[in-house]
Amino acid sequence: MKALCFDTFGGPEVLSYRDLPDPRPAPGQALVRTRAIGLNFADVYRRRGNYHLQGAPPYVAGYEAAGIVESVGSVSQFRAGERVAFADSPFANAELVVVPYERLIRLPDDVDFETAAALLLQGLTAQYLVRDSHPLARGQSVLVHAAAGGVGLLLVQLARLLGGHVMGVVSRPEKAETAQKAGAETVALYDDDWVATAQRFAPGGVDVVYDSVGTTLPKSFEAVRKRGHVVFFGMAGGEPPPVDPRVLMDGSKSLTGGDLWNVLTNASERQHRADELFEWVRSGRLKVRIDARFPRDGKAAHASTRATNPTETRVEPATRACDALRPACASSSSVLRRSPCPSSSACSRVRTRPPRS
Repeated sequence: MKALCFDTFGGPEVLSYRDLPDPRPAPGQALVRTRAIGLNFADVYRRRGNYHLQGAPPYVAGYEAAGIVESVGSVSQFRAGERVAFADSPFANAELVVVPYERLIRLPDDVDFETAAALLLQGLTAQYLVRDSHPLARGQSVLVHAAAGGVGLLLVQLARLLGGHVMGVVSRPEKAETAQKAGAETVALYDDDWVATAQRFAPGGVDVVYDSVGTTLPKSFEAVRKRGHVVFFGMAGGEPPPVDPRVLMDGSKSLTGGDLWNVLTNASERQHRADELFEWVRSGRLKVRIDARFPRDGKAAHASTRATNPTETRVEPATRACDALRPACASSSSVLRRSPCPSSSACSRVRTRPPRS
């Protein structure tokens, strides 16, 4: 099989798309032939050597993909030919990958591989934020950081879907239009006084702030009302300064940390939550944005993350012929498809998310 590998840590130049022995599923595992492969900024951290990484050199990149079950290693509820996806299993950036049964998510027939690969990790994140970290109530006011990013765009949509009033914060004017199209009623720029904008949007402050930037945490507390809630779930802009507990006490404010892997604790939890996402997509209430396409080997996608600000990227596989024909392009969202011919449907879709969108 072909796989995107690296033997040493560093930039995209350490990656190579090479032949490796086909993996074999052990008991409790399925062998999946990938049809759509996700690349997130955590994979860039792993490539650089500053994030947890499984295996030994040559390391195989990737943790998220969608595809078809080739075989199973023991008696299983899954069968060969079944369409599946996963968001948290290593060695995904390969033609074949073994995945534990409990991490597989069944795909309904009307959800394509590209949508699954572009949606699952970021969608499951946005979902737990509005369902678990701060169960959003109809009529509540919400501030979403990086509102034009991968998680941010989905979070804006889900907050509106659940009846919230949404303000977004983004880095550039063109991002503001993207966030507004997703449903944000007000959008401010980070270079402006977005705390004052939040106070005007919801007099006294918003009910909840979803903060994935990190360095913005002190101002997030200023933007939230008394007895309000700040949900901290990422550090895309850098580590936040320490929080003085007196800030929480004085305003009766609360701070919650969020991590998806504390929510996806078993197979039924994964499937149940994914099914809700699929239904929202099926009904048209949740839209997955796709902006850019990258070749199957993934190097161009990794190269697109060289900017100072972190970027999340999704990549899907295409045929060798299409790899040669399709130039790489960079934008805020994309994915690749397998196809027998070099047509426009045989390119890749990749999702990229700047940390302060």
